[in-house]
Amino acid sequence: MPFRAPADEFRFICKHIVPYGDVTTTEMFAHADEDVSDAILTEAAKVCDEVLAPLQRNGDLTPAVLENGVVRTSPGFADGFKALAEGGWVSMSGSEEFGGMGLPVTLSTAVNDMMSGACLALQLNPLMSQGQIEALEHHASDEMKALYLPKLASGEWCGTMNLTEAHAGSDVGALSSKAEDNGDGTYAVNGQKIFISWADNDFSENVCHLVLARLPDGAPGTKGISLFLVPRNIPDADGNPGEKNSLRVVSLEHKLGLHGSPTAVMSFEGAKGWLVGEKHGGMKAMFTMMNNARLGVGTQGVGVAEAAYQKALEYALDRKQGRSPVEGGTGTIADHADVRRMLARMKADIFVARSIEMATAVALDLAKATGDELQIARAAFLTPITKAFGTDTGSTVANLGLQVHGGMGFIEETGAAQFVRDVRVTQIYEGTNGIQAMDFVARKMMDGGEMAFRLLEEIEQCAEEARAKFPNMAGSVWSAAENMREATEWMVSQKDMNDRFAGAVPFLFAFARVLGSCAHLRAAMVCGPDHARTRLARFYITRMLPEYEAALAEARSGASDLYALTVEDLTA
Repeated sequence: MPFRAPADEFRFICKHIVPYGDVTTTEMFAHADEDVSDAILTEAAKVCDEVLAPLQRNGDLTPAVLENGVVRTSPGFADGFKALAEGGWVSMSGSEEFGGMGLPVTLSTAVNDMMSGACLALQLNPLMSQGQIEALEHHASDEMKALYLPKLASGEWCGTMNLTEAHAGSDVGALSSKAEDNGDGTYAVNGQKIFISWADNDFSENVCHLVLARLPDGAPGTKGISLFLVPRNIPDADGNPGEKNSLRVVSLEHKLGLHGSPTAVMSFEGAKGWLVGEKHGGMKAMFTMMNNARLGVGTQGVGVAEAAYQKALEYALDRKQGRSPVEGGTGTIADHADVRRMLARMKADIFVARSIEMATAVALDLAKATGDELQIARAAFLTPITKAFGTDTGSTVANLGLQVHGGMGFIEETGAAQFVRDVRVTQIYEGTNGIQAMDFVARKMMDGGEMAFRLLEEIEQCAEEARAKFPNMAGSVWSAAENMREATEWMVSQKDMNDRFAGAVPFLFAFARVLGSCAHLRAAMVCGPDHARTRLARFYITRMLPEYEAALAEARSGASDLYALTVEDLTA
């Protein structure tokens, strides 16, 4: 059974779980009503199933290579990208003024999720361009927008971001790349960057690099960093790619997975670049791109989880092993309790992670359309949960998928292992999940926990509305929200940030678990007692929701026991 994009799942979530209807009632997004959204999901699913999914194995088995300074991409990737570009999928939420569709981020998130499940290695390319488009829309000069945005939106040119250096990973402020004013409105950029996704390709006319570098008068640390747009080929007077810039791909990384996505070491050798935004304001501009990418990366995790689940389910319904313990069962391993447990966990958590990602996207759309400060805060609060829980779900589900396959999962020919390898990096890039959790308990709690409490109130209200129909499930959800409230109060009361950081990862996980219980309960309320979604909700709330309690016990332990375990103890 080949991959099938879950368009119906997004229709259900948009209609019943997240307030997408509020987005389409705004003046900005009134054109993206249910009929338009339905048509877009249908067409995107077709592209995923017919164009991208057949390329999934090609990227793994025939990786991108560097030949004579040129990146040669995997077989079929050029045609696949051409289909994405010609279909307008690169810039769905970009400004119509510059060739984008002007659609809600909610829709582009749904499409990115489906495309990630179909072929993550190729989907990474337009994701990079989408982030660059947003950064330029917010921070570039009008002249730069007019030149670059239409080309990026059409897919004629592709975008990247260049942050990391060998000695400057999460600590971006430690970078050594430099830029000097050429005196003609351009800058000479020098330095080497690593881990640059889709740093080059053989199918786009140009590749546009957003590069962080420090001007001579830039202060140490992040406050002295500027952002530059450095194209592979310098545009001529007519805006067409001209002479080759002084930059090159030094090498391609040898990676655990995502072999079809060329990840490069880049060298900038006096390369001509243009300042984006204000001098020394590079981090502000880059965070626009990174926040876009954090939603996108969380979405990638969920997309791969979907593909891994479909593959595992197909195998489980085909594989006969042992005697079925279920009278009238399928006669396959799907009848066995542990396999059934794994499949149910996979399906339940995909729904949770997907609901959270879509709630984040809706908040972003409402914030953009209305300027509502509460929606801005909601989107900011949900972003680290989306990124961390979405990618953790991707990795966990992919591992469970391999386990469902048993020994056959460890054999590369089945394809189950590729999901494990491909998705693993999503927990690392765009800020590791540990960093996301630290941001969650620190910066996102600077309001004293106000947004957290607001979301927990909404969960309790959901539980109250469900008590008449589903008293047991509703009671469990209400209690979980109340316990989460108490844990949040404890967290914001900690003045020593290291006590917060020591429990940040389990705290974020617990919050996601509780958010997920509300999503499942809403689904049950919509569908009624005798429905597959209700049975899945009961499974989640009974078996998976209680995991938040153990997570909160760890989250509230503080840092003392961590540091009581000395470095010498660790090496003993």
